[in-house]
Amino acid sequence: MNTYLLFKSLHLIAVISWMAGLLYLPRIFVYHSDKSNNEDINNIFKTMERRLFLYIMNPSMILSWIFGLLLLHSIGLESLKEFWVVTKLILVISLTFYHFFLFSCLKKFSENNNEHSSKFFRFVNEVPTILLIGIVFIVIFKPI
Repeated sequence: MNTYLLFKSLHLIAVISWMAGLLYLPRIFVYHSDKSNNEDINNIFKTMERRLFLYIMNPSMILSWIFGLLLLHSIGLESLKEFWVVTKLILVISLTFYHFFLFSCLKKFSENNNEHSSKFFRFVNEVPTILLIGIVFIVIFKPI
């Protein structure tokens, strides 16, 4: 079996799952920030956010990194000298920082200390889309 193709397939599955969470959690935050005065709804949102983050987003991010690093290893670490690989890594690191930013927002919601409006979360929700577009174009076109 070709391990490169196996790692690539598993990497793509993990990335798709991770991106789904990165796009969905801020959308839940939009609705949560609008309904924060209703305790029952507030608790439902907290449960949804926590489960999404812990059971989908974290494992998907970890698996994305593991299979991405295995892919990097299988093509050779000398590929780190290539512009497209370095650029992709920078964008993926940015997605990872965004992931942990969402975690800090989740913690604030869980403590009833959210500082941001629904409009802020609508804007923030565009960040992973922009990063994903950059990553896809970098990987497909591999600019020099």
